[in-house]
Amino acid sequence: MTEFARNQWYVAAYGHEVGRELLGRTILNEPVVFYRTEETGEVVALADRCVHRRYPLSAAPSRLDGDNLVCGYHGFTYGTSGTCVYVPGQKRIPRTARISSYPVVEQDSFVWVWIGAPDLADAAAIPRAPHMADPRWKTVSGMEPIDCDYGLLVDNLLDLSHETYLHGGYIGTPEVAETPISTEVDEGAGIVRVSRHMDDAACPPFYSRSTGIEGRITRWQDIEYHAPCLYLLHSRIAPVGVLPHADGTDPDAFHVEVTYAITPSTDKHVYDFWAVSRDFAQDDDEVTAFLHDNNHTVVMQDVTALNLLQQALDQESAGYQELSINIDTGGLAARRILARLAAGGGRPAPAAPAATPAATR
Repeated sequence: MTEFARNQWYVAAYGHEVGRELLGRTILNEPVVFYRTEETGEVVALADRCVHRRYPLSAAPSRLDGDNLVCGYHGFTYGTSGTCVYVPGQKRIPRTARISSYPVVEQDSFVWVWIGAPDLADAAAIPRAPHMADPRWKTVSGMEPIDCDYGLLVDNLLDLSHETYLHGGYIGTPEVAETPISTEVDEGAGIVRVSRHMDDAACPPFYSRSTGIEGRITRWQDIEYHAPCLYLLHSRIAPVGVLPHADGTDPDAFHVEVTYAITPSTDKHVYDFWAVSRDFAQDDDEVTAFLHDNNHTVVMQDVTALNLLQQALDQESAGYQELSINIDTGGLAARRILARLAAGGGRPAPAAPAATPAATR
């Protein structure tokens, strides 16, 4: 069984996914049911198994009675803390009739959940993605489950050279694979930064159709991965020769924030939450639809590739040896950090602030 970093925050859902309908998600091999309270709208996260016969509480005909959760099998009823408040056929409620409740924080359009030791759950440790809830940015988003170890998705996102080959015709151009990267690692904070600055590159359809740029571009990709869950790609696009001003402002470029929340579901199943935020064409519905559909296609190309990769790895002999090169520097650093977090089990370091998106500088 995969060793997960349990004493960490993970994205369980987008805020708009959680309402008065019961939502079931499996996080770190733990089934969890989510819903909102009736009056305050706060998110509740409880173990998704009835203490009686292990019936999934997120499954029909389970239901809410006010803020209480009623098991659809025998009627065991639980309050928001997980304590059983009713059992059928008797007045005495067994002392062991309770299910786990999990700390939850709603932040930057995400619902974050803590599966580890409750006394270590510090909301200040959650990394930020402020553009996700900032009206100055227009965001499209989605979620796709992938049948692979979540470390494979981390590898995929930290090495964007695969865009040239897997995503050609969408976001990939030859320059992405040809341009060397620079990598910075903060082991203590659990942050990996990988940068690729292309000063003269072809403009892929993803950007030419959304920005209207014709011809060659300056394209910067600055990755900021906050282990274990949050991935931010700060993307800058401008015609060749257009650079930020001396004072650091950058009004003549187009900026895109690509956000991924990488949440392990089970040993070989991962939730891939993705979002694309932009600081241009805010009211252009055609651009919004194009970026959503185009990025969804790109995500599904990753899904297909990673599903196939996991199947291939499952068939490999135990003696297989990986070959890593310079482009793998960021992914290898992330692996070290994730292994340390999984083995340590201690209190996580406070979250470092995310880089401020260019549009707000």
